[in-house]
Amino acid sequence: MGIRIGYAAGAFDLFHIGHLNLLRHAKSECDFLIAGVVSDELLETKKGKRPVIPLIERLEIVQSVQFVDRAVAETAPTKLDMWKQLGFNVFFKGDDWKGTVQGLALEETFAGVGVEIIYFPYTVHTSSTVLRRTLELLNASPAHETAL
Repeated sequence: MGIRIGYAAGAFDLFHIGHLNLLRHAKSECDFLIAGVVSDELLETKKGKRPVIPLIERLEIVQSVQFVDRAVAETAPTKLDMWKQLGFNVFFKGDDWKGTVQGLALEETFAGVGVEIIYFPYTVHTSSTVLRRTLELLNASPAHETAL
């Protein structure tokens, strides 16, 4: 078997331990790890909101992680388009996708081009969504107003 080139994609907004765990586990399963940092525009299109941290800063943070060999901006609309650009042969995803309609479609697509999918445990207790909500609540609180 040849070199295992892995691809782990994410927003990596408000970088936290779940992101670090994903990248650490991914690197342990491949020889060369590419981290795809989803662009601001794609996040807005897919999730309906812009990230807190701009793409250029998220790229720099992710590239600085010791487990990442290369960080790239994910600007293509599909993971198959990213595969065409990068040529990875292992794709890493949180297990919250396993068995879902999106996950099954991804498995079928990647099986057709010989890409293995490896699922990792999703870090339930920490997420960017929870962090974002907490920041919004803090910013909206009266105590925050008087502290400024």
